[in-house]
Amino acid sequence: MAVKLAPSTQRRTAFNELTVAEVRRLTGDAIEVTFAVPDHLTDKYNYLPGQYVALRTTLDVDGSPVEVRRSYSICAEPVPGEIRVAIKKDLGGVFSSWANESLKAGDRLDVMSPMGQFISKHEMNELNRPEHLQHNLDVAGESTFVAVAAGSGITPVIAIARTVLAASENVRFDLIYANKAAMDVMFLEELADLKDRYPARFALHHVLSREQRISPLLSGRIDADKLQKLLGTVIRTDDVDEWFLCGPFELVQLCRDTLGERGVAPEKIRFELFSTGEPTRPEGQIGRPVRADDSGENYTISFNLDGLQGQVASPTHARESILNAALRVRPDVPFACAGGVCGTCRAKLVSGTVEMEENYALEPDEIEKGYVLTCQSRPTSDAVSVDYDA
Repeated sequence: MAVKLAPSTQRRTAFNELTVAEVRRLTGDAIEVTFAVPDHLTDKYNYLPGQYVALRTTLDVDGSPVEVRRSYSICAEPVPGEIRVAIKKDLGGVFSSWANESLKAGDRLDVMSPMGQFISKHEMNELNRPEHLQHNLDVAGESTFVAVAAGSGITPVIAIARTVLAASENVRFDLIYANKAAMDVMFLEELADLKDRYPARFALHHVLSREQRISPLLSGRIDADKLQKLLGTVIRTDDVDEWFLCGPFELVQLCRDTLGERGVAPEKIRFELFSTGEPTRPEGQIGRPVRADDSGENYTISFNLDGLQGQVASPTHARESILNAALRVRPDVPFACAGGVCGTCRAKLVSGTVEMEENYALEPDEIEKGYVLTCQSRPTSDAVSVDYDA
């Protein structure tokens, strides 16, 4: 198995205004949005299956214009000239509600260049050239991939499945996909088509929590007991080369713990959260108002971004994140979710010490090298310096 290469996963992010080419209804509360990528931006929007983009626009919230950013996984195998994402309407979600109700072809939105680590550790490069795909995916010998997804967690998984299945006849892909009911299943037809195209190599297991299926194993919510049975009958864990887990925190954590108990090596498990399990925590869309303490009780936060140095004072009593402080003096500091999930605000700690509250994005080796999520990191020393360009 080859190691993944880094250029496409850690490049400097940037927003560009793209035109919506098509909006397609997937379910009653989910749409697929296709953005047209002009020729001069093709290289900036080359991506690996499993990555995401952040969308940015200004919406009217309680009578005031507010900048809103949301991250969405790319739901298609790489194709030059377009980016496709799926947006599921969340209860109370400002952006997702607006997109499902109002977004249409011809609209223009700011779209961030692709990022993300929810990608295969098998080597995949230059995937915007599908005619050469088989030469860019290292699947020497037989390879078995397994994914467990729930709800909108299917979006990056279907991109990965389409890509690896097309890449080699040696690949097998098993998918356990959990939803409440059949009407909630995103990409239902596309998954069926994938099954028809690769009947011997793609296995699809729909688990519906609120509908009775013929098999009791595929009915009801996936809990610890059901997962153990699925892994004991439907999936053989010792034959799997790589696992992909995507969905809400509770399911992803249950799968990680269960696989660990079954002896699956952590490096074989890729995971991405579509919620952190703390829905009451407000997302940081912009820097919250903070002022430096004139009495001098401040942390000094320095940062490097695009080769330029910045510095800002942060009151010790405010418990302000590095991201929030940096945004007060540099509004172009990169971020998307501000919840510790996407990794867009990643930077290297150059000096000083910080406390990182949550981390659902950084790999263990990145932490060892000194990288932090600035949206979750607060100074614990008088002065802190981070490098966004590292």
